[in-house]
Amino acid sequence: LLWVILAPYLEDWRNRRPKVKDEEEWRPEEGVARRWLDEADALAGKGQFEEAVHLLLYRSIEDIERRRPDLLRPSNTSREIERFESLPDRARNMFAVIAGHVERGIFGASPIGEEGWQSAREAYGDFALADSWRVVARK
Repeated sequence: LLWVILAPYLEDWRNRRPKVKDEEEWRPEEGVARRWLDEADALAGKGQFEEAVHLLLYRSIEDIERRRPDLLRPSNTSREIERFESLPDRARNMFAVIAGHVERGIFGASPIGEEGWQSAREAYGDFALADSWRVVARK
């Protein structure tokens, strides 16, 4: 009887994944991150803020998929991805900012605009390029 009750929990426990603590591991290569920002900056420079933020979202998903191919499924939504505990906190927070702007722009019919673009760009830049990640990685 005890086995019947505990079996599903034991299976979950066996399949659990440790939370990634090393932020440096999740930091995109600087050259790659700069190329992605250049692409997005070019779109934003044309006033295509929604497309620019959307591009950062797609690039972030590509980066997650490259690092953890077993984590994402085609059915995952941005909201689900931003709640993945196996993502480092800083990566998850950056993703949440960008996904929030895309969600409001697409589903909320609220234009992203330059302010939303700057917020998303700053979130991505702070995570991918700023020196602040080094402090977190050493803790």
